[in-house]
Amino acid sequence: MTTSTSATAAGKRALPAVLVLEDGRTFRGRAYGAVGETFGEAVFSTGMTGYQETLTDPSYHRQVVVMTAPHVGNTGVNDEDPESKRIWVAGYVVRDPARVPSSWRAKRTLDEELAAQGVVGIAGIDTRALTRHLRERGAMRVGIFSGDAIADEDTLLARVRQAPPMKGADLSAEVATTEPYVVPAIGEKRLTVAAVDLGIKGMTPHRMAERGIEVHVLPATATLEDVYAVDPDGVFFSNGPGDPATADHPVSVMRGVLERGTPLFGICFGNQILGRALGFGTYKLKYGHRGINQPVQDRTTGKVEITAHNHGFAVDAPLDKVSDTPYGRAEVSHVCLNDNVVEGLRLLDKPAFSVQYHPEAAAGPHDAAYLFDRFVTLMEGQRA
Repeated sequence: MTTSTSATAAGKRALPAVLVLEDGRTFRGRAYGAVGETFGEAVFSTGMTGYQETLTDPSYHRQVVVMTAPHVGNTGVNDEDPESKRIWVAGYVVRDPARVPSSWRAKRTLDEELAAQGVVGIAGIDTRALTRHLRERGAMRVGIFSGDAIADEDTLLARVRQAPPMKGADLSAEVATTEPYVVPAIGEKRLTVAAVDLGIKGMTPHRMAERGIEVHVLPATATLEDVYAVDPDGVFFSNGPGDPATADHPVSVMRGVLERGTPLFGICFGNQILGRALGFGTYKLKYGHRGINQPVQDRTTGKVEITAHNHGFAVDAPLDKVSDTPYGRAEVSHVCLNDNVVEGLRLLDKPAFSVQYHPEAAAGPHDAAYLFDRFVTLMEGQRA
């Protein structure tokens, strides 16, 4: 929830801003982006670059993102890198914003873009101290206030505590497309995929299109009949925001796909949906994984990948055994090497798998690009 007004960059430099966490910890700085107030869940991202893709990732809906890299905004904002049509973060927190962008691709400054889209931010605070606090205490509700929105701290704290928590939030339908659309295959069409949009990033269907896949992107409310109306060779469930425990409709649709034995691939929220469809639980991580430098091991090959993450929830599945599910045997295929969190699932008796991270590499490394090839192999094998 955000209320904001625009202001000139010179005028904003003189405007104070305050960040208030729900446990009472307060940080004071200066206004950045739009001026006003905003509320959300305070989380931190460890990426040193790729901030434009982060800002426009629908999975960050209702989250206030703290950048751990101290200097943000060097490359400005361009018109090629957004992952959706708007900025989705609820607020933005940086230490030392760049005063002048230095990229030939830049069209405007990050400050200008945040202000134009009404995103309230704060600059000039100790983001290292804030990040350490969130690691120790966990992600929590937060408010950013600047300009006329600033009041006494007790009043601001009370307002922060009135904001809705992320646990129990059902947000996918708020960010997904409302109408189906098609991303055509690049070159010769080889396969057709029905992609259920739970907060999809633009690069994801593009990665499939590069492999000759025609992608039919469907709303989060799509039914099983809608999915099979496009005569798919495979079904994809995307990333997205919110608590997977609320996603009963996507879970029901995925179970229908599993029953039919159609090749299935899920990422991020889609991994959590597969976990629930198989009968596993989900839980909220203390502070989540966000950034483009998270080490994950593919347990089927032993390979370690550096991967892009954005998730605050995880699947509760056993790491040390194969599990029996209503759809056959399943195992944990990928694991985070920092904390042993489940980062992927694989069915052994049906053509279905998922990962918790973002293999589309926007922004982020390309180590996990092979997963799209693995999906193609599943679909071609099923067709044969």
